[in-house]
Amino acid sequence: MDNPFKNFFGKGDTNVIGIDIGSSAIKVVQLSKVRGRAVLKTYGSLALGPYANLAIGQATNLSSDKLSEAIKDLLRESNVTTVNSGVSIPLRSSLVTLIEMPAFSEDKLKDMIPIEARKFIPVPISEVTLDWWVIPREEEKAFDFDPESEAKKPTRQDKTEVLLVSIHNEVLQGYNSIVQSAGLRTSFFEIEMFAAIRALVEHEIAPVAIFDMGAVATKIYISERGVVKESHIINKGSQDITISISKGLQVTIEKAEKIKRNLGEGSVSDQKSVYDIVSLTLDYIFSEAGALILAYQKKHNKSIAKVYLTGGGVAMQGFFDIARSRFETEVVLGNPFGKVDAPAFLSDLLKQAGLDFAVAVGIALRKLQELN
Repeated sequence: MDNPFKNFFGKGDTNVIGIDIGSSAIKVVQLSKVRGRAVLKTYGSLALGPYANLAIGQATNLSSDKLSEAIKDLLRESNVTTVNSGVSIPLRSSLVTLIEMPAFSEDKLKDMIPIEARKFIPVPISEVTLDWWVIPREEEKAFDFDPESEAKKPTRQDKTEVLLVSIHNEVLQGYNSIVQSAGLRTSFFEIEMFAAIRALVEHEIAPVAIFDMGAVATKIYISERGVVKESHIINKGSQDITISISKGLQVTIEKAEKIKRNLGEGSVSDQKSVYDIVSLTLDYIFSEAGALILAYQKKHNKSIAKVYLTGGGVAMQGFFDIARSRFETEVVLGNPFGKVDAPAFLSDLLKQAGLDFAVAVGIALRKLQELN
């Protein structure tokens, strides 16, 4: 198949790719920088089910060799022309938490945070790789600098929030093995939620939520001023819906996947049966997501301004209307390709495809930043 981007780009542009290794599929996005703009060159997705003799859409647990093979197949089929890459790591393979620390200097925090991290990480610190970010104060006016009120001045006992991230060294070694076998030149691994937020969220002042529905799990992230404040994994995803349809209607997984993708088609009685089956899983997922959002709003006395929908699971026909009826705030479909330039004739296709490519786009955008 001809590459629709072939004549859209100038020669000599620097290219990068973002790779999202999911449980049921691998996604890749190639961007280039043209006159300071991120430009889409190509993208693609490859189902992993067949590599484990399973149906398309089913989650897998492939060996490193099989994943490397799948990546090479995807890069070839997507006409990718570079190995200059960044790669995502699933949220479930990491530990992300907000901790409160005294307002020490940056140098002091470097010494103190690994010590404090031991309270939250259930394995020896030597077995994990740590990273952290100090959360900026929301308002510089947090203190009243009235010269007559010494008590109101900030002191070294003031607290600061730190976003702590840890990944087990064995996980990083496994991903290193995969990308090296695939022939990639990878400069970083990034937890998927940071990439998704980069791709989806504009310069929002009020807190927003990202509802990311994958095959085996649904992730909820709450971001405020571009910083992750909460994250939660709901252990049900689109594959659970497929399995429920398969069992409820006594059809194959392949048939159930097609039925799920085409909700609303068929006779009225058939539609009702499918919706009744689907709603059992969705009720649980939306209940958990709603509880997390409500808890955040109560804790911080702030309203979530918007919920971004992303992930392959939200591509189900009618899902947007269901989600809009469940969340008591604005709901929008994620559009990560909206942050890159692409041929105009692909606009509608990219809006639809974008639901499954937020992480890959976010990784590629970060990789482009390295070129500055």
